[in-house]
Amino acid sequence: MESNEQKEVPLMTAKVQKWGNSLAIRIPSVIAEQLAIRQGLELEMVIENQAIKLIPKKKKPTLEELLAKITPENRHAEIDFGVEGNELF
Repeated sequence: MESNEQKEVPLMTAKVQKWGNSLAIRIPSVIAEQLAIRQGLELEMVIENQAIKLIPKKKKPTLEELLAKITPENRHAEIDFGVEGNELF
């Protein structure tokens, strides 16, 4: 039976360095692998109890992904809004 527990990672330190007009730290590969962090992934930063918390940003689904979820079972019936003026159909 597999465990859902995360592997214990030893305490690591990172040095803050200047990167352009910003400051940056490097994420060690062992942590990046454990958290599935990869190049290009967007992270949201939250300040919580005087600590920085990094949270993977949820990807917005594409129109194609949304349309793929439509099935005959979850579609509603056609809605008739009636005629407002002199529209020709």
